[in-house]
Order: sequence, then C-alpha cells, then structure tokens
Amino acid sequence: MRVAVLDRDSGFIQVLSKRLDRAGWEHRVLASPVAAEAVLSMRLSALVVDLAVLGPQAWDWLERLCGALPELGIVVCTGPSTVAQRVRGLRLGADDWITKPCHPEEVIARVQSVARRRRRAASRSEAVPLVAGEVEVRSDRFQAFVGGASLDLTRREFELIELLAAADGRVLEREEIYSRLWGYTMVRGDRSVDVFVRKLRQKLEKASPRWRYIHTHFGIGYRFAAESLAPERDSGTVPDELPVGWGTDAGERDAGDQREIAGAQQERELAAKPV
Repeated sequence: MRVAVLDRDSGFIQVLSKRLDRAGWEHRVLASPVAAEAVLSMRLSALVVDLAVLGPQAWDWLERLCGALPELGIVVCTGPSTVAQRVRGLRLGADDWITKPCHPEEVIARVQSVARRRRRAASRSEAVPLVAGEVEVRSDRFQAFVGGASLDLTRREFELIELLAAADGRVLEREEIYSRLWGYTMVRGDRSVDVFVRKLRQKLEKASPRWRYIHTHFGIGYRFAAESLAPERDSGTVPDELPVGWGTDAGERDAGDQREIAGAQQERELAAKPV
C-alpha cells in the first residue's frame, strides 16, 4: 500500500504516520494541494485528504482530481460537516468520508476497503469470461448468462456465482464464502450462505435444467462444476446389444421375462416325458 495524506493537523499526522509505519505502508504527507500529474507520478493506492486544508478551492480541486484519476481511491478525512457537504464530496468522486476526531485504525481500515474495491473493479475489467456448461459469468458486466440470456440475479447472488466459478472446482467452506462476500466472520448458526446458495441453485436449474452446477459437500461447503444430467440416449448413442429380455421400457422387459420363463418350463416338461 502506498498512501499520501493531505493534512496540516500535526497531531493527527503524527499518530496516523506511526500506525502506517506499523502496518508497513509507504506514505508521505502533503502540506498543500498538488496537480493531478504530480499525484499520478506518486503511484498511490489511496489519498487521504482534509478538505479544510484546501479552503474555497476544495470542491473544484476534488472534482478535477477525481476526473483526472478515476482509478485513485480518495478518502476525505475532515472536521464536522453537513449532510449536503458529504453528499457533494461523494458525488464529486470521493470514495469515503470520515469525520474528525477519528481513530487512526478506522482511517486505515477505510483506506484498505477503498483500495480493495478498486482492485476488484480493475480485476473485473480485465477478467475473461468464466464458462461452465451452459453458463457464462461476465465479471466485467456483473452478469451471468445461459444461452445468451441474462440470469436475473441480485448483486449478492452474482458475487456468489462469481466466487464459486472462479474457484476452478475447489470446495469453498461456508466460512470462507461468508467472509469474502459479507466482509466479516460468520456468526455461529448463520445460514445466510445456504439461503443464497439455494436461491442461486434454483435459478440455475430453471434456466439450465440439463446441467447441475453447485455441488454440496455436507458439513464443509460448496463446489462449482458443470455436470451434464442428460441421459445416455439423448447423446445419440445406444448399446449395440441388449441383454436377453431387456426391452426399452418396463412392458418389453416384463414380456421378455415371461417368454424366458415359459421357454424354461417347456424344456423341463419335455425332459420329463418318457422317450
């Protein structure tokens, strides 16, 4: 992580710098606003900025910076503000807003969250579609398709199918799924993962009934792998030879059995007659 802090509060900067050093992050302090080109050259993961430092030009500067560097995570960390100010800042492009006084650990956690979301967005834009059976998962479009038709998935359901499909057949434990989708540790007895898996499975089965995708590993978790449910006769192949008395349906099998029994009984009767 590489972070810049635009602030003049020496006490806040000192405490935050110590925490950033402890976290092993690269960081630098900016005493005044800099041009977007200079910020770009710093190759930052995120920028923490106190808008009070910027004075009347704060909004214009924030808008220009967000417009020039849309990939940069920006966390506003400033004094008490109104709802209108916070809404304006977020609409101009800030990713998060923290009100001082605040704990440095919260600032670090917010910066981590912003950087994580940015990385996910970048990886989605570069990701190739995941294809399994009749399903195609498009991370760049936040959609999954079956035969070209989009599945009607909620955001959480899409995140779930994306996570399972990207595991490449590996079994994901419920706790891991919960942690990666909800962002915190699963509480004992929470069935949220099972509920969302059931809903997703139902939608997949409805859209692609000839395939099975989500496999349950009881007591462990779930695995995503396309498994065809088409019977052998649908594949266009039939056995070269059927066993004696084995027809294509129950009626033919019963008739074959009866013929075999009658033939055996006739042989016994002939054998019992004197020559």
